Amino acid sequence: MFSYTGGVVLFAAVLHASWNAMLHGNRDRFLSMTWMSISIGVVSTLVVMSLPLPPAAAWPYIVASGLVHIVYNVSLVRSYKRGDLAQAYPIARGSSPLLVTLGAALFAHEAIGPLHAAGVVLISGGIMALALQGGQVSRAGALAAFTTGVTIAIYTVIDGIGVRKSEGDALAYTAWMFLFYWIMPLLFAAQRGVKALWTPILDAPMSVGSSVIGGLVSIAAYGIVIWAMQAGAMGAVSALRETSVVFAALIGRMFLRESVSVKRWLACVVVAAGAVCLGM
Repeated sequence: MFSYTGGVVLFAAVLHASWNAMLHGNRDRFLSMTWMSISIGVVSTLVVMSLPLPPAAAWPYIVASGLVHIVYNVSLVRSYKRGDLAQAYPIARGSSPLLVTLGAALFAHEAIGPLHAAGVVLISGGIMALALQGGQVSRAGALAAFTTGVTIAIYTVIDGIGVRKSEGDALAYTAWMFLFYWIMPLLFAAQRGVKALWTPILDAPMSVGSSVIGGLVSIAAYGIVIWAMQAGAMGAVSALRETSVVFAALIGRMFLRESVSVKRWLACVVVAAGAVCLGM
């Protein structure tokens, strides 16, 4: 699946790593996620106004995916309150391709060859090896990360099936699904009040700005993934997307001056080998 589609998905992985790096310095994850969701909602609203409605067969998947994405966002925000999640979170990114491959086989009767299966395993294993370095992950942190991985797998399989029922209109499917992100500011306002949402525009404009940009980058990143799943195997596409964890490590080394141990480099090599398997 590599060629053009695989290269585009790898680009999506870079985008995914990039918006995570932009949001790295924002301490209030709930606020950041909310402003990111607002920017996604605005773009989606503008897009759906100029596109025809998706086919009726795609709507159950659009609604289900949109709601699962909100559950994922809330779960991720809550998980970030645990001090060890920054180390355990790659478990979510590493476990989701395996879960997506299983879900695609069960619900979409999708099968991949031995070489691509090996690629999925190598990428998942390499990412989890990255997660387990630098100290022991607590049981609570690992459970939170794995739960996040389950939600990632659920919405990925839903979108993989749903976009194939959209009759080739991946853009309309993606835009209507992302409209559900308007739920996030409603949840934020219900918990903290409307003032807590708007005050940071003046008090912390850089933080709000990075979140808005992160939302724009993230909608492009996952939009590419949905487009790729129209024809590519869900597990393989998911595995290539999760190489973003490796790109995040490289970005941290090159731009944030974070140290990368030999073991981390070896884990990155394993992930790269998995990507090569998916490209053959």
